Amino acid sequence: MTGWSRRRILGAALGAATAPLATTVPPFVSQARAAGAWPLRRGVNTWPWFALTREFPAPRTDYDWPPFQSQRPVPTPADLARLRASGLDFIRLPVDPGPFVAAEAGQRAELMGMLDAAVDAALSADLGVIVNVQANGATHYWNPDRMYSSTTAPEFESYRRLVSEIAERLQGRKAGMVALEPVNEPPQDCSSEAWPAVQASLLTAARMLEPSVPLLVTGGCGSMVRGLTALDPAPLAEFEPILFTFHFYEPYLFSHQGAPWMREPVYRALNNVPWPASAGTLERTLASVRARMAGDTEMSEEAKKAAYAETERVLKVYFNAQPDRRFIDRYLKQVSDWAQTHGIAPERIVVGEFGALRTDARYTAAPSPDRARYIADVRQSAEAFGFPWAFWDLFDGMGMMDDTTRALDPAMIEALGLTMPRA
Repeated sequence: MTGWSRRRILGAALGAATAPLATTVPPFVSQARAAGAWPLRRGVNTWPWFALTREFPAPRTDYDWPPFQSQRPVPTPADLARLRASGLDFIRLPVDPGPFVAAEAGQRAELMGMLDAAVDAALSADLGVIVNVQANGATHYWNPDRMYSSTTAPEFESYRRLVSEIAERLQGRKAGMVALEPVNEPPQDCSSEAWPAVQASLLTAARMLEPSVPLLVTGGCGSMVRGLTALDPAPLAEFEPILFTFHFYEPYLFSHQGAPWMREPVYRALNNVPWPASAGTLERTLASVRARMAGDTEMSEEAKKAAYAETERVLKVYFNAQPDRRFIDRYLKQVSDWAQTHGIAPERIVVGEFGALRTDARYTAAPSPDRARYIADVRQSAEAFGFPWAFWDLFDGMGMMDDTTRALDPAMIEALGLTMPRA
C-alpha cells in the first residue's frame, strides 16, 4: 500500500471505475511452466511491524534508535496463533529498508536479528512468511526514488546488498514456508525499460547462493494488474524458483474513499460510496460528500467548490459503470489469461495486497457492510481463479484486528472466509 499506489493519479482511479482495458500479452511462452508453486493460500499483511520509522529530518540521513516507533502495533505470538487458528496460513511481512541500509554495522546486525526473530515467530505459529522489502515513499532520503528508480539510482547498490543479505539469511528455512519479495509496488511505468533492469539486478543479488528461497517478481506501475500483464516472464526463468504477484484495489473510488494520503482532492471528502454500486445512489453519496466538506475547516470555499465538481464528475462515471463482482472478475481474468499464455500455474500468482479503508474513529470512508461485500468479492474472485492472496492489512484503517484490544473484526473474518478463533 505504500509508494506508487498512495500517489496514484486520478486517471488510474477513473480507469478502474470503468471497464478494464484489453490485455496485451507478449507472444513468448515461458519454459518454466510449473515450477515453484506457493503451497499456502490465505495470508495477511503485517504492516507496520517493520515500518513507522523515526528518521531524522534533512539534511541528516539516519534514524533515531531504535528506529521504529514504539507505539506501533506489533503482532504478539498469541496474535499469530489466533491468525493461524482463523484459517490463515501465511503472512506478508513488509520491511522498511531505510533503517537497515542507514545503520552502522552493529545496529544493522541487531535489526537483522529482529527480522530473524519475526520470521521465526511466524514459523513457530505454523505461518509461512513472504518477506517484502517495502521502501517508504514519504521518507525524505531512503525512498524508492533514491533506491531503485533505476540501476544508477544513488542508493541502488545499498539496497541491492540488503536484498542479498536478507536472501542469504532466509536460506535453510523450512521449505515451502518462506519467500522473498525484493520490491513493493515499483514506481516505474508499465512499459518502462528501467524496471526490468532493476528487477533482474535485484534477483541476481538474491541468487548469490544456491537457489532455494522462492522470489516474488512483479510488473511496473505499482504492481497493478496491467503492470503484471505487460511483464515478459521469459527472461526471469533463470531465477527460478519464482512466484508472481500483483496488487488489487480497483475501483479506487471505493477502496480509497476518505484516504487522507491520496493527493487527488476528490478523496479528501469522499465517503459513503457503496459496493456494489447498485447498493446505493449517486444522490446519497453526493449528500454525504457535501456533509463531509461542510465540516472541513482547512479547505477554502473555492477549493471545496472545485473539489466537489470533480467529485461529482467521477462519481457519475462510477455509478454509470455500476461495478460489482463481475467488474472484479474481468480484471482478474486478465491475469489468468496472461498466466495461461505463458504456461504459469495460478498457484504461482499471489494477490499480494487487496483491501478497503474502513470508517472508524480516524477515517470516514466505506460503510462497513459495503466494505465487507467488497472484500468478500475480491477474495472469492481470487480463489475462483486459483490465486493465493494476502489481505491488507492486519492493523490500521484497512485492518482486521484492533490496534489496541487485538480483537478480530467478525465482518472481516467472514468476508475472508475464515473462522473466528476461540478466545
